[in-house]
Amino acid sequence: MPKKKSDQKPNYDTLKLENQLCFPLYAASREIIKKYRPYLDELGLTYTQYIAMMVFWEQKKITVKELGEKLYLDSGTLTPMLKNLEAKGFVRRYRDKDDERVLNVEITKEGEALKERAVNVPAQMAGCISLAPEEAMQLHGLLQKLL
Repeated sequence: MPKKKSDQKPNYDTLKLENQLCFPLYAASREIIKKYRPYLDELGLTYTQYIAMMVFWEQKKITVKELGEKLYLDSGTLTPMLKNLEAKGFVRRYRDKDDERVLNVEITKEGEALKERAVNVPAQMAGCISLAPEEAMQLHGLLQKLL
């Protein structure tokens, strides 16, 4: 006679850290951000500020809502980060003239100038990561698929 579902023992292997997909993603993310730190310290940026500046270097102007969607960040993280970037003179925040509820953020001349100092960061980081270019592209594709 087959066992009833309630009589079966749970599979505790699913709770082993080594069997989790989320843990190596989490740990790898922390390690990579740690490797960014010396390069970003030279620019006076945190990692979150750096990825936001990458968006500004590309788009010049964006709403806070759109920036949050692009970076997968909520307003509780974005607001203090954008205030800091504004205090450093890299961006300017202002309400939309057509809709006061919309907060726009625009890169400044100082923010554009920072791009020249940051241009070598990706190459410096590539030297810190022991993946062949093909592996890096494959990993990037898989991570985009997860997102």
